[in-house]
Amino acid sequence: MKFFLQCLQLLPLLIIFSLESLLKLFIPKKRKSVTGEIVLITGAGHGIGRLTAYEFAKLKSKLVLWDINKHGIEDTAAECRRLGAKAHAFVVDCSNREDIYSSAKKVKAEIGDVSILVNNAGVVYTSDLFATQDPQIEKTFEVNILAHFWTTKAFLPVMMKNNHGHIVTVASAAGHTGVPFLLAYCSSKFAAVGFHRALTEELAALERTGIKTTCLCPNFINTGFIKNASTSLGPILEPEEVVDKLMDGILTEQKMIFIPSSISLLTVLERILPERFLAFLKRKIDIRFDAVIGYKTKGQ
Repeated sequence: MKFFLQCLQLLPLLIIFSLESLLKLFIPKKRKSVTGEIVLITGAGHGIGRLTAYEFAKLKSKLVLWDINKHGIEDTAAECRRLGAKAHAFVVDCSNREDIYSSAKKVKAEIGDVSILVNNAGVVYTSDLFATQDPQIEKTFEVNILAHFWTTKAFLPVMMKNNHGHIVTVASAAGHTGVPFLLAYCSSKFAAVGFHRALTEELAALERTGIKTTCLCPNFINTGFIKNASTSLGPILEPEEVVDKLMDGILTEQKMIFIPSSISLLTVLERILPERFLAFLKRKIDIRFDAVIGYKTKGQ
C-alpha cells in the first residue's frame, strides 16, 4: 500500500513528462556532429555494417572496420576512402575473445581511441532446437552477445575517462518476442537488448551521462541471412531504410529504435494482453521463413 501511495504522488510528474515527450514529437531533434570521431563497426564487411560505414564516411568520421571476411572488409574500406574518409580494415573473428582484445590493442596503438562503437556483427541459424548443432548455439552467443562485452570492455574505459562516446547495440525485434525456429538467435538478442538496457543504467549510476547508448531492433531485413521471410506486419525491410533510421537514431541519441515503429506497441501489448489472445494475434502476424526442423514425432 505504501508503494502504491508513493506512485500516486508521482502522477503529476508523469503527466508533465508525458506532455513533454508529446511536444518533442513535433520539434526536430538536433543532430550531433561525428566529424573526426573514430568509429569502430563490427561485421562491416557486408549488409547493415557496410552501409553504416558508408554513412559515417560521408560524415567524415574515421572508420575502423572489423569483419572475419577479408575480401568483404577491404571492399568496404575502399569505398569509405572513395567517399573521402580515412578507413582501416581489420580481419577479426568476433567469436574469439582473445582476437577481439588483441585487435583492440592494435587499434588503440595504431589509430587512436574509439569514441563510437557499433556492435553489429551477428549470426543466425534458422532451425529448431534439435536441428541446431551445439557449436552453432555457442557461435550464436559468442558473436551476438559475448562479443559486445569484450568490445565494450576494450573501448569503454577511455570513453569513461573523457565522459564522451557512444555504444550502439544492433539487436533485433526478436530480442523482445520469441519466434519459433530462431531459439538460439532470439535468446542471444534478448541478451543484447538486456545488455543495452543494463549498460545504459550503469553509465547513469556512474554519472557518465556523456556516453550515449542506442539499440536497434528491426524486423526481418532483406540481407539474405533468413531465406523467404514474410510477415503480415509489412514488407521485409531493405537494408538502406534500416541504416537511415539507425543513423538518425545515433545522431539524435535515441536509446531504442524499433523498425517498423509498430513493434514497440507489440512489445507493450505482449505484457498486458491475455495469453490466449496473444496466441491468436501471433497467428495473424504470420511469421514465416525457411527453417530446418530436426524434431520428428513418433512414427514419422
